[in-house]
Amino acid sequence: MDCIFHAVGVRDLELFKSIAEKLSRIFSSDWIHNLTVRLRHYIIRTGLRNISITYSHISLDDVANKLRLETVANAESIVAKAIRDGVINATLDHTNGCMVSKETGDIYSTTALHMAFNSRIAFCLNMNNEASVPTKLTQGKRKCRREKRKTTRRARASKAHRGGR
Repeated sequence: MDCIFHAVGVRDLELFKSIAEKLSRIFSSDWIHNLTVRLRHYIIRTGLRNISITYSHISLDDVANKLRLETVANAESIVAKAIRDGVINATLDHTNGCMVSKETGDIYSTTALHMAFNSRIAFCLNMNNEASVPTKLTQGKRKCRREKRKTTRRARASKAHRGGR
């Protein structure tokens, strides 16, 4: 099973396919065959997303080779579905047989990154504050107990000093 996780981690479709074929009987008996199909789709989509970010213009033949798909037609249908689902921001040029990625823009020139970073920091600080509340309450209780003990000792000492009356 570790082999299949390795194949998903490195996003190697060939390795994943060979391991899935070897273990198909086990997957079918364990009722996890559908999971392996979904993992295959995940590998393809992640690879396609990386390709669309890396290349502004790439032929479908190259996409099929990089994703290790059987045919160019298969690559074209996968790219079309990914575009339709919003996985990638690209268009298909059917006449030239290529995928043209749209420019995503510079994320650093917008405030979106700054806002996301600030919300994450606020979340972490809030979580830290909530986690430290029980500690502060415990410390407050200890301080209160110490004060009570001191008061009790003083009362006993003054009572003993007065002669135990």
